[in-house]
Amino acid sequence: MGFRCGIVGLPNVGKSTLFNALTETQAAQAANYPFCTIEPNVGQVAVPDARLDQIAAIAGSAKIVPTQLAFVDIAGLVKGASKGEGLGNQFLGNIREVDAIVHVLRCFEDDDIQHVANKVDPIADAEVVETELMLADLDSLEKRVPAAAKRATSGDKEAKLIASVLGQALDLLREGKPARLTEPRDDEEARVFQQAQLLTAKPVLYVCNVAESDAATGNALTEQVFAKAAAEGAQAVVVSAAIEAELVTMPAEDRTEFLAELGLEESGLARVIRAGYTLLGLQTFFTCGPKEARAWTFHKGARAPQAAGEIHTDFERGFIRAETIAFDDYVALKGEAGAREAGKLRQEGKEYLVQDGDVMLFKFNV
Repeated sequence: MGFRCGIVGLPNVGKSTLFNALTETQAAQAANYPFCTIEPNVGQVAVPDARLDQIAAIAGSAKIVPTQLAFVDIAGLVKGASKGEGLGNQFLGNIREVDAIVHVLRCFEDDDIQHVANKVDPIADAEVVETELMLADLDSLEKRVPAAAKRATSGDKEAKLIASVLGQALDLLREGKPARLTEPRDDEEARVFQQAQLLTAKPVLYVCNVAESDAATGNALTEQVFAKAAAEGAQAVVVSAAIEAELVTMPAEDRTEFLAELGLEESGLARVIRAGYTLLGLQTFFTCGPKEARAWTFHKGARAPQAAGEIHTDFERGFIRAETIAFDDYVALKGEAGAREAGKLRQEGKEYLVQDGDVMLFKFNV
């Protein structure tokens, strides 16, 4: 399981440049005018994880298979999108289909690149897009909540639940707050809220696109964005799309030195992925052997059978137990044999909560 992030933002903030760099393709046309991206482009990228390389080396794996992450480059939203302005309705539909929103904000000055509002103000830009998403959700809920409330009067329990949960979201939206601040009280309420597919319910990662000189330290504009993210319970990262675009043109062995010269320890891709994982509550477990070492993504809090199901549904259906080694133990004890001898290979059952970095072998019977 990977996750699907929709890259959104106003025109000319660097969305397509970032997308091209992240996916190491030129699938999205990066041009200095609005709507250069007409259809959403989807790029699959490998999630970098140094732990996987270590495990593969110890296990003598012939093949390394990282987990995958999908980025969807969605064309620039403009004011009035919720009413169909620009290419609004189409793009709102594209956003509805992603797991999280990567909101690219322009935090650099450049007279050669036109800003749609003729000024650089990332907070105002963020509010334009967020307002359009809120208006779209408002329009939807102002029809659905009264309809559900009416059905609830006849004793329809599901309608009562819908009216209650979505009514909370509607109240938040009327206050100018995103629906993701709704707090379902139990699994049933969470189910109803998730099924509503509200645009402002999706978690948000703000990506501050800065000039190369600000990539390591950020600037006054990025400070404003980080403050906004903290207030909303969102995530924010600083990335220079220009640097990322340059990185993909050079040999892998030269990238570390190039980043170090800029005062950076890792690429923007790594920062975006880590922030995205935190945002969605995602973690990684590993499987390994002579043929391959592979990384798998799971939701934090998943039990062993659910993690097994990420490999194959039969693994979950016929789950018996999981032979599990913590990553640190696997490395320190030089693999499965050493961990078994030291008593660090555990037999875990159906109730085991999988931990980030676990090296696992599932036993199952179908």
